[in-house]
Amino acid sequence: MTHSPPPGAPRARIPGPKQPPPPYPRIRAGLWRRCLAGGLGLWVLTALVTYATRSFAPLPTLILLGGFLVPVTFVLWAYERHSRDLGVSAILGCLLAGGALGVLGASVMEYHLLRPSLSLFVGVALIEEAAKLGALVFVLRRQPGIRGTRAGMVLGATVGLGFAALESVGHAFDAAVSAYGVDLRTLLETELLRGVVAPFGHGLWTAITGAVLLSHRRPNGRFRLVSPVVAAYAGVCLLHTLWDSTHGAAVWIVAHLVGTGPDRQPLAQGYLPAPTEVRDHLFALFSIGTLVLVSLLGVGWAGSLARRDTSWRNTP
Repeated sequence: MTHSPPPGAPRARIPGPKQPPPPYPRIRAGLWRRCLAGGLGLWVLTALVTYATRSFAPLPTLILLGGFLVPVTFVLWAYERHSRDLGVSAILGCLLAGGALGVLGASVMEYHLLRPSLSLFVGVALIEEAAKLGALVFVLRRQPGIRGTRAGMVLGATVGLGFAALESVGHAFDAAVSAYGVDLRTLLETELLRGVVAPFGHGLWTAITGAVLLSHRRPNGRFRLVSPVVAAYAGVCLLHTLWDSTHGAAVWIVAHLVGTGPDRQPLAQGYLPAPTEVRDHLFALFSIGTLVLVSLLGVGWAGSLARRDTSWRNTP
């Protein structure tokens, strides 16, 4: 004879097979493409609203969208393809903490160490690449299992793009403010240019140094400052210096190709003396051509590192 429990008493649980925990939700393939298309459309819409209303209220949205669209798209791609190996915390940490630490470290060192001189571009390259690499080490210091060329390339690119996003936001604010108020055209041109070149600048350079650094990381998590890491850092700094000096180099080349003893003062300040149609075309050719050449060198270098790492072939 069974006895029913008194009213209000908790019921006994019937033992049964233990159920596995629910799996983490997986985002659908191709989200990064939808993010890029939607974010670009939203950026264009915000620009149109800002132009039509002549209001300052949408400016922060416009600047943040333009600065973070490409980095966030890359992070979604990295999460889609590498989240099982690297983890979401590492990817997001490299984008946010790595980018912020890199910008702050570079700003402090550049303010105290650099002065206007011919070696300014070299100093900027050395400081910014060291700051980004230090930020990558800081984020991964307690994750000893993350190592190898592929992990270093993905996370290094994430740090570089986080750095580029925050730097682009700063440049966009500078471009928007002029003596005559908000210069919307200059702001949009700056964001478009920096958004297009971001993957071929900071993102690519830190991907290379990150790949070499993590490929030589010890199994216990210690980072090794071996000669390949130093060589990669020096080579990336050279690419960075060439990238930053393209404007001045193009001015110098054009002035000496078509000029007959140009004034040194405007040349030293980075301006073409007595602009003409021929000089304008030559300047665009040399400046854009140099950027493309530096980008191809970086892409080829990164590609050679990826080809030597067989783990890329096992990536879905």
